[in-house]
Amino acid sequence: MSVAVPATGLTGKRVLVTGGTRGLGAAIAEHFVAAGSSVVVAARTPVPEPVGTFVAADLSTEGGARRLATAVLDILGGIDVLIDNAGSQRRVPEGVLAMTDGDWTSDISSNLLSAVRLDRKLLPTMMAQRSGVVVHIGSGAARLPQPAALAYAAAKAALSAYSKGLANAMAPHGIRVTTVNPGVIETTGLSNRLTQVAAESGIDVTEARRRQAELFRIPLGEFGTADDVAELVTFLASPRARYLTGTQFVVDGGFFPAV
Repeated sequence: MSVAVPATGLTGKRVLVTGGTRGLGAAIAEHFVAAGSSVVVAARTPVPEPVGTFVAADLSTEGGARRLATAVLDILGGIDVLIDNAGSQRRVPEGVLAMTDGDWTSDISSNLLSAVRLDRKLLPTMMAQRSGVVVHIGSGAARLPQPAALAYAAAKAALSAYSKGLANAMAPHGIRVTTVNPGVIETTGLSNRLTQVAAESGIDVTEARRRQAELFRIPLGEFGTADDVAELVTFLASPRARYLTGTQFVVDGGFFPAV
């Protein structure tokens, strides 16, 4: 018996990727463009050659989310897929008791409320058309918090709970909502760190990468790539994932040490 594997089903889909100019966001945008989607990427700072159409946006305020939503609907004429990827973290080496209210407020705003604000502005359009997909980009830190970034971990854990509740609320309207939690992914920041470790240790970057992966005890023995995450995100946004909603997906090479 032969099984026909369908095309991605993303051709012509109208997609917004926040935090879409670098790292995971840029890779996700590239995969959607390759699949034939019309893509808008949003970030605070422009880049010389963005993937898709760039819109400057600051999601730290209700007004910023409203302006981005208005711009996206004007540019695309609607919205089919929303990738809530924007976020940041404040690392406090001294640990949780040294974190100020400002540290907590900043991480909660950028990693939780940025998605809440934008979803609130764009989901009514999806509800009116009775279709749409939202993918929240979380973090493995939500289940494995580190002392220097506990506010970030708590915000990502809250994002997971919010995403599940939103999925339940939106399912009757034909809208699917999922969360993707990346593990240790080699984006620019980690690549720069590996280069530094290699120089300090007198080894090449390949060996530095292998040693660092061993330190993390990743069962697959290597760091993930932005493309690994983007492959999953585009699948979840496609019709092939039509029965998936309210679920979290981990991309970590087996890193999380529990069932």
